[in-house]
Amino acid sequence: MVIRRDSLRVAQTEDLHRIMDLLSLKEHHARTLLIHYRWDVEKILAVLVEKGNEQLYVEAEHPANKFTTMDCGHYFCNDCWTEHFIVRINEGESRRVRCMAHKCNAICDDGKIRNLVSKRDSAAAEKFDRFLLESYIEDNKRVKWCPSVPHCGNAIRVEEDDYFEVECACGHQFCFGCSSEAHSPCSCLMWELWMKKCQDESETVNWITSHTKPCPKCHKPVEKNGGCNLVVCVCGQAFCWLCGGATGREHTWSTIAGHSCGRFKEDDLKKAKHAKLEWWRYIHYHNRYKAHTDSYKLEAKLEETIKEKISSLEDRDTTSKDFSWVTNGLYRLFRSRRILSYSYPFAYYMFGNELFRNEMTKEDREIKKNLFEDQQQQLEANIEKLSMCLEEPFHTLDDDKVLETRMRIITMMTIVDNLCRKMYECIEGDLLGSLQHTIHIIAPYRSKGLEKASEITDWRNHSYTRERNSSSNGVKGSDESSTDLVLNQTESGCSSRKRARAESSSFSLNQVESGCSSSKHATADFEDRFFDLNLPADV
Repeated sequence: MVIRRDSLRVAQTEDLHRIMDLLSLKEHHARTLLIHYRWDVEKILAVLVEKGNEQLYVEAEHPANKFTTMDCGHYFCNDCWTEHFIVRINEGESRRVRCMAHKCNAICDDGKIRNLVSKRDSAAAEKFDRFLLESYIEDNKRVKWCPSVPHCGNAIRVEEDDYFEVECACGHQFCFGCSSEAHSPCSCLMWELWMKKCQDESETVNWITSHTKPCPKCHKPVEKNGGCNLVVCVCGQAFCWLCGGATGREHTWSTIAGHSCGRFKEDDLKKAKHAKLEWWRYIHYHNRYKAHTDSYKLEAKLEETIKEKISSLEDRDTTSKDFSWVTNGLYRLFRSRRILSYSYPFAYYMFGNELFRNEMTKEDREIKKNLFEDQQQQLEANIEKLSMCLEEPFHTLDDDKVLETRMRIITMMTIVDNLCRKMYECIEGDLLGSLQHTIHIIAPYRSKGLEKASEITDWRNHSYTRERNSSSNGVKGSDESSTDLVLNQTESGCSSRKRARAESSSFSLNQVESGCSSSKHATADFEDRFFDLNLPADV
């Protein structure tokens, strides 16, 4: 019989199906037997009749139950697969374990991997499951671990691709773009450079460059402390301060014996002046950044004092029992102080030459710098006024004076809020928005503070509860009732701190008027864009 190339597969399939139907085998097991018996179907039938089913596989030395075939069609013994999987899991490649056949890039079946590995190494199987679960976070651009230290175990999911700063349920606030602390109005790149500049010794190097020169013998930095240009290092080497060349010690006020500097090196002088200018520029912005950061830390201690003042006012027989304006003013102070402190690193890079050298002319840079600094000064002055108002002992005043203080604090809150918003509009529109060659994005200004992540609800429990309530009422349930279920579930999954904030939503009208932030804690509807993912302890 002639088997042409186009009918070869038909002939092979015919023999495969004969063995598959006779022995109730899968295709890859049948192929294993046929390859061993050299595709002699009659011999397989003879061995089956004479020695039985089990001996058939023993002679083939490949028991069918010890082979596994992946979706790509490649099959190997279970021991080989298991070794391959364990090695890949321990190397951190659990998310995409590929077939071990040569040049095969097919991804192996998760269930088969788990089944084979668990029989030999339960720890590796648990690691495999954990890596698969964590891939939802590490490979998902909309989900990130909360970077709190110590780690709270939460992850944050955003529902949009916008640039956000978020607050985890643990209270930690961070930038979703770079996972650093919330740093607007700085862009991520600005904040990264600023942190590096504050932590390393780059500015110390600038100072050394400005005030010292290296010894030509021991190369240690030497500072000049007199008017003579002949300088002697502690190692004993004399050298010329102008050119840095080694010399002898014989000299006069105008010359050094046996030494001539030649031409004056103007470039070195320019570099020294530039380094010194950059040093003082950095000191200017760093001092103000540090001053407001320290003020923020000190004002954080005001929270306990404010609570005591509110408690004292509540104990009095006053006409008004709503003192949310005090806590609202304190939170407004915290947010605006943080924005002000981070505006100085922004200004350092925005009006320097490190990032935007070719983006603005010298005249444009100076004009924009002056306008921005005017806004900074106005914001700083009003923040200080708000801070002074909150530090006043208003709990000791009579009711009329307390009302005056209340109006003054609410007015200052509104002014500070508007100034912060205008600063962001200036940054986003006039400064960063006008860039032609680079793109820097900052988180938008939020008058009520960062979005508070809400607990994610288990849709299975939600569906079960909804069905149970619907059946008990004899109806399918309205949209209103389903919304209430989500609210109840969200509240039950929150901490007591979040529930307390939710209960305070009855003051929402006053909070909106005074720029309060606590309304964001009370929302738990379907339009929340941030969720908290608490991973289960056991997979």
